[in-house]
Amino acid sequence: MISEEITLRKLQILAAFVASGSLARTAERMQMSTVSVHRALHSLEDAMRCPLFRNEGRRLIALPAALALAEAAEDAGRTLEAGIRKAREKAGFGAAQLKIGAMYSLTVELIPRLVMGVKLRRPELAIELQLGSNAQLLDKLQAQDVDALLMSLPADGNLPGLLAVPLFEDQLFLASSLAGPAPAAAMADLAACRHEKFVALSDGFATSRDFQRLFEQAGYQPDVVMRVDDIFSLMNLVAAGVGLSLLPGRVSSLFAGRIRFTPLTPEWRCTQHIGLLLQECRERDPNLLALLAEARMLGQQISASGLAAKPLASG
Repeated sequence: MISEEITLRKLQILAAFVASGSLARTAERMQMSTVSVHRALHSLEDAMRCPLFRNEGRRLIALPAALALAEAAEDAGRTLEAGIRKAREKAGFGAAQLKIGAMYSLTVELIPRLVMGVKLRRPELAIELQLGSNAQLLDKLQAQDVDALLMSLPADGNLPGLLAVPLFEDQLFLASSLAGPAPAAAMADLAACRHEKFVALSDGFATSRDFQRLFEQAGYQPDVVMRVDDIFSLMNLVAAGVGLSLLPGRVSSLFAGRIRFTPLTPEWRCTQHIGLLLQECRERDPNLLALLAEARMLGQQISASGLAAKPLASG
């Protein structure tokens, strides 16, 4: 067992002393006082339980045991530095690749602009995009399969160990085919949709979660004729008239001319908070700092323009 008194710092001081041969030069190199250097060396000697130095007048001379230990300390320091680099690479810190997890709906506008912006800040960085549901993405982040997430933030805000950066807010709308009859009112009342057929996302998606919650509040189970695993398939079903659905305003431009987006009446209004999620321990990673800066800028632009909450294809 290595004594707890034999620390990496003391070994570094020893290596510096053996290399310089002087307490004063060691103190300058290690950015500490001469007295502290002297104290650390003698503390190390006591912990080793064997002589490391001898005094010649006012000079401290390293013995062969000290030279052997200093050489081993330098080897250990190089091994440890390599291990730290490998550990950071495994964790994605400062890596040459940035892995971003995102909801499908954010690929319409936010993701392309975000990737272009990050590439301008860090041209050497390779960016990989992984899409999935909220539940899938959170699992990927916890397993360190991705470096950051762009998704709908959990309503309860319970995100231990994660840093959440809100970017913009979005609203849900009642989506219907423009080929079908126009709604009777300018705003949709979910309580009046009891006899309609619906299509929906599978469990685990933010919009699926909100869909279920709103209809529970409405007091009935909607007639869901089909569930799918991505929002683009869902929009195709709505456009084809298979059923109604609830969709976020951020995807309205994708099927302009085919899908009608009708605002919900105030009692059914549902806001999704879109944000960036990353592990707190990695917030100083230079890749993630570039992503954070670009995401905040784009979030402000989207919020100011109102594109997320104001569908282009309202019918």
